[in-house]
Formats: sequence, structure tokens, C-alpha cells
Amino acid sequence: MFKILEKEVLAKGIKRINVKAPMIANKTKAGNFIILRIDEKGERIPLTVADYDRETGIISIIFQEVGYTTKQLGSLEVGEHIKDIVGPLGKHIELEGYKKVVCLGGGSGTALLYPKVKAFYNKGSEVIAITGARTKDLIILEDELAEISNKLYIATDDGSYGHHGFVTDILKDLLEEDQEIDLVVAIGPVPMMKAVADMTAAYGVETIVSLNSLMVDGTGMCGGCRVTVGGETKFTCVDGPAFDGHQVDFNELINRLSFYKDEEEVHQCRLDEEVNK
Repeated sequence: MFKILEKEVLAKGIKRINVKAPMIANKTKAGNFIILRIDEKGERIPLTVADYDRETGIISIIFQEVGYTTKQLGSLEVGEHIKDIVGPLGKHIELEGYKKVVCLGGGSGTALLYPKVKAFYNKGSEVIAITGARTKDLIILEDELAEISNKLYIATDDGSYGHHGFVTDILKDLLEEDQEIDLVVAIGPVPMMKAVADMTAAYGVETIVSLNSLMVDGTGMCGGCRVTVGGETKFTCVDGPAFDGHQVDFNELINRLSFYKDEEEVHQCRLDEEVNK
């Protein structure tokens, strides 16, 4: 059992919880994730470790309430427990050899981006961070990102804060102006990551994306998280979640992410009924 020590609402539907998990905190690196199960009958869901403290043994998990389990997780309060947390899983991002890195986070993907920005910055890379959301109220981790990046740009779809438009607009300007960008890291909605990969391919800039494919066991046994990368089948849980964005079959990924849409709607109705009792 893992006790929730702190809980914070970052934006509407986006929450951060801190959990005591010393073994995971001691081994986690940027890019790793965990799989948790709230209770005995709950489904297992993958979530990125947003931050960790090896001394205190505390890990931070940031998530958006979009489905049955994430909404159930968001309803838990400080002092309550999560039954199972397994990790760290997946491969961490390699940090060596990059002088200038641009990191883009779209929506709640900014939470997944944060540990990568922090890792590159602490490694000595020049880091340009770009975060975006539909509107100002959905921007998260602005202050935290400002502390661990050399430059921070913000974009909102409706123009309520920062650049009026998309994170890709800012990226394009940077690619046009700066020929010394070594790497672009993009995390967010699949269409956004696809747009970034298409753009950077034209400039010949290495690009890493972090895929949020469907996942069950997290060890490569079930095959549920398979994706096609460079024409080969890969498992997100053991081969990723970070992949070369120029090699990912995004169209296939988009189709696979909708496989359980009907089942999710059934569980959502069940949750609504429980809440309204």
C-alpha cells in the first residue's frame, strides 16, 4: 500500500499527488514510468514519474482526469492509499551529447516533459522549453519550468496567454532562426507529436517523442502496447516510451488508441452513477 502524502490541483482536471515509494525513487531516471492499481479490482494504468527525491523516497505523479481510473485516482485524498505501484519501468532518455535541446509539452503532456527538461538542464545542456494549452487556466508547471530552462515560451490556442496559436508555431520560428538545435523532445497529444516530427524532419533535427500507447502489464508480455517504429513492431513498455519521432507510425497509433473507446464509456457511466448516489 502506498500512502498519498500530498495532493494539489494544478489546473482543471489535472492533479499532482506525492507518494512515499523509496525503492522507485531510488532507481527512477528521466523517462521512466510506473504502473499503478488503485484497489484490488482496479485496472492497471501507466503514469510518468513527474519528479522524484532519492533522499526522502517521495515520487510525484501528475495526471489528467480523462477516464474512469484517473477520475477515481483524483478522488483520493491525502492519507488514503494506492494498492499497487510498480516501477520504474521503460527506458530512460539518454542525455549525453546534446548542447541545445528544445522541449515541447502540449496540455497535460507538460507533466511528462518536466523530468526531461530538468534532466537535460542539470546535465548542462541549453534547454528551451515550450508549453501550451487550450487556454491560460490549463497551463501547468510554468514556474517550475522557468527555473530549469534557459528560455520558456508559452502558447495558448485562444490567445489568452503567451503566443496566440500552437507550440509548433514557436518551434518553427526557432528552427528557422537557430541552426544549432541538436534535439527536439515532444510530449503531448498524438496529433501534436506527429506535427512536430513532420516539421523537424524537414530540418533534419533529431526528434524524440514519448508515446502514450495502451498498456496492460508493462513488461512486454501482453503485447497490448505495440507500436510500429521504423517498420518494426516495438513494445512501448520495454522499448520506449521514448522513440525516434521520425520513425513512428502515428496513423496506426491513433487508430489503436481508440480500440477501447466503448468500454471506457461504459466504465465512465458506472463512475458517474457511483458519484451521484
